[in-house]
Amino acid sequence: MEKRQYAPVIAGNYADPSVIRVGADYYMTHSSYKLTPGLIIWHSRDLLNWSRVGAALPRYEGDVWAPDFVEHNGVYYIYYPAGRTNWVVTAPSPAGPWSKPINLGIKGIDPGHTAGPDGKRYLHMSGGDCVELTADGLAIAGEIRHVYDGWRYPDDWVVEAYSLEGPKITLHDDYYYLTVAVGGTAGPPTSHMAVSSRSRTPSGPWEHSPYNPIVHTESRSEPWWSKGHVSLIDSPDGQWWMVYHAYANGFHSLGRQTLLEPVEWTPDGWFRAAGSGQGIDHPDGVEGAIPADEAASFLDTFDDSELGLHWQCEGVEPAVRFRSGNHELVAEAAAEEATASPLLYMAGSKRYSAEVEVVVEGPAEGRLLLYYNDAAYLGMGVNEHGVRHFRSFKGYGTMPNDQRRAFLRLVNDAHIVSFYYSFDGLEWVRYDKVVDVSGFHHNTFGGFQSLRIGLDAVGKGKVIFRNFSYNVLSS
Repeated sequence: MEKRQYAPVIAGNYADPSVIRVGADYYMTHSSYKLTPGLIIWHSRDLLNWSRVGAALPRYEGDVWAPDFVEHNGVYYIYYPAGRTNWVVTAPSPAGPWSKPINLGIKGIDPGHTAGPDGKRYLHMSGGDCVELTADGLAIAGEIRHVYDGWRYPDDWVVEAYSLEGPKITLHDDYYYLTVAVGGTAGPPTSHMAVSSRSRTPSGPWEHSPYNPIVHTESRSEPWWSKGHVSLIDSPDGQWWMVYHAYANGFHSLGRQTLLEPVEWTPDGWFRAAGSGQGIDHPDGVEGAIPADEAASFLDTFDDSELGLHWQCEGVEPAVRFRSGNHELVAEAAAEEATASPLLYMAGSKRYSAEVEVVVEGPAEGRLLLYYNDAAYLGMGVNEHGVRHFRSFKGYGTMPNDQRRAFLRLVNDAHIVSFYYSFDGLEWVRYDKVVDVSGFHHNTFGGFQSLRIGLDAVGKGKVIFRNFSYNVLSS
């Protein structure tokens, strides 16, 4: 039988999905780490095709991890950890506008909200802890209590660590189903998994599912590694689904991507995976699918005065250095040793190319690069002397030209990256350096990031970018 290729419903490093349904509409958000705008809100009508519709954190609000997107009494909440505490933002609509963050003042990660039979509200936390909330959900109303000990996998399983994380509560037929991630979220391919338990109350006692683990990578030969962090969602027709994240086999560099799989309820009241265990077979059949609002060929001509939500910076709002409009992106140069984030675009395909026109003013260098973090990056730069290739640890020879203008292209063919340049946009030359970027990922550098495409300006002066394009290449 031909091996199927299962595509993510949102490709790229969108980890820790949390999804809600409002009538026939679905909304989802993910960990955003230091990326700003943060807590991007996605919308879908079918759980397969998603578009960005807003951001709950337009400004930098810290290193944001594993949120929980919930509705309670007509108000929408996102609970999330950042900066060694937990926060909440609220909105009258799932697309916003969102309030300023409110500090709950409690430690722990991965908050998961629920309301009990008595109407009291709670947050479950990683490690099996729980705390009561006030009626408005904007403050804690008691002490943190330990209420849950998770299901244990056999001792001989190859995992990263136990790490009970990502609690999500689902109320179904008078049972509270607590679904958590265990096994560590990176490490070996067989590490991560999702397990579930149920109780008649939000605080237990808990009965472990006989179908645990609900999702788990059992072999490194599978298409998806480290599957886990499940959110359950139902559709208007009564079908249930789970959304979770995983790494594509051999492509930790793309980060943890968002997958979808059907769920079935058993006669004895448990849920289990009803699909292949590898995510749903996306009808488009696209390996490395990208969001519905960005086709396989995506072009940004920088017409609008505001950058689209497909652009983010780390630790700072993009508008601090990057201005869009009149078919140009203007970037103020920053000293290379300064802490200044590139403008980042999330790559979601195993094979792709990116291209942009670059014009420099003053002693600046305009860059098209691949960026993991400020210690691991590489790319091409245009300056007053011509075009050169650079890496985080070394610069290479300049291809001379005094036009202060060039076209740059990078091609990432399943980790093998080549660089091209042109001084007229017609005749292209490949730079004499080719790089293997398969090691640019969390297991090497930490941080749970992915290898993203960046535009940057370093030195002094400014850089103008025109016509950025991203193209998925056929396998």
